[in-house]
Formats: sequence, structure tokens, C-alpha cells
Amino acid sequence: MAATKSILVLHGYSQNAAIFSKRIGALRKQCGKNVDFVFLDGPIVLQPVDLFDVDGGPLSGTGASEAGATDDPALKPRGWYKANHDKTKAIGLEDSLVLLRETLKRERLIQGACMAAFLAALLERPEVYPPFLVDGKPPHPPFQFCVSVAGFKIVDPLSEVVFQTSYDTPTLHVIGKTDIIVTPERSQSLLDVSTHKRVEEHDGGHFVPSKTSWRKFLAAYLKDPLGDVPSPSPLSAPPSGTVTPTTHM
Repeated sequence: MAATKSILVLHGYSQNAAIFSKRIGALRKQCGKNVDFVFLDGPIVLQPVDLFDVDGGPLSGTGASEAGATDDPALKPRGWYKANHDKTKAIGLEDSLVLLRETLKRERLIQGACMAAFLAALLERPEVYPPFLVDGKPPHPPFQFCVSVAGFKIVDPLSEVVFQTSYDTPTLHVIGKTDIIVTPERSQSLLDVSTHKRVEEHDGGHFVPSKTSWRKFLAAYLKDPLGDVPSPSPLSAPPSGTVTPTTHM
């Protein structure tokens, strides 16, 4: 019997662990008992005003409407940080790093969008942010791989320190061709610093693709992230060496 692989799962803005677990229920079923998904709630509970972008439009595509429809505290919309008005600072990022540090001390995880990649980069060079260390040592070894769905590079001074010019953790970047929340330009900001990347595009928007071909692909990738897993989408070029060329229309 194959050993169980634990995977840290970080939800998107205005979702939470319960909502994201439900959303990828079909993928969890596809992976079977050999993959243990560890869902974590972001520490920041969002208020109604936080569920609108700076232009006043609702963030309905991120999960805000699903979370905001209940008074159940367990289903409140959450985040890992909140951007300031000018989008130059990630407010609350340090609090999230404390939570992640403590989680990584307890869980021997193999892997964890923007926060996942940030954490992967930080584990490569934890000394650049001393509060993340535990008795002078990193709380967890570097991740073996990372999956970033609709990811982008966090805009914050600490992000520049952590990513520097690049990070090396093998990362699968899943991008929605019609994603209007994380635009191609925002996606590219993370791709530009991802040295060992594989890029897969789907024809949908801001969500984890759930078609059968994608479920099978993601399940196979999670079980063997460094293996030769065929692409699930004709939109994506096959991996070429360690870096997959990417184009955005």
C-alpha cells in the first residue's frame, strides 16, 4: 500500500477551509485515501466591506457570496491578508505567517495561489524573516512541490525579500483563461519568479477546474509531481525541461 501523502491546502480570498474543502470534493474523492488534504483557515475574518474591490464591485467570483450567505462562524469569509487601498502592502501577512509556522511545526507536510508560493519561497530561505524561525531553525523543510491555482505574487516589501529574483520549488501553475480577477499580468508576476514551473491553462475562470480530465490530472500530479503526467488541456503546452514556456492571449 502506498504511503499517505499530506498536502497543505490554503483557500483563496473570502473563502475558508470548509468552503474550499467542499469545492474540491470531487478531486479529494479522485485522489482516494492515499492523499490527506490538510485544510487551514486564514486568520483574518473578513467584514462585508472587505468583500468588494477598490472600485466597489463585489468579489462574487472568489467565494464571497457563498461565505457571506450564512451567520455560521465556521463559514465566515476569511483571508490571509488584506491589501491596502494602494495595493502596496499586505496587511495581516505577518499574522498568517505565525499561524503557518505553528502549523508546519505540527504537520509533516509535503506541499501546500499566492500564499502557497510565498510560503514555498520562504521555506527555501527562512532566515530572511527571523520571526518565522523556531529556535533559530525553519519550522519545516522546503516543500517538495507547490500547486498554485490562480496565483500571483503578493505585493508587499516582505514579498520582495522572500522571493528575491526567483524561487526553486517545483510549482504547478493553473490559470483560467477567462479569469477576470487574476489577470494575465498578475499571473505573470508569479511566473516570472518561478524557476521550476509547469503551467496549465483551462478554459474557465477563477476556480479549480473540476472536469474529469482535470480531476484525473491533478490527482496524478499530486501523487507524482515530478513525473511525466500528461496535460489535461489542449490550451497548455507540454512540459519542456524544467520550465514550461507560457503565453497569454
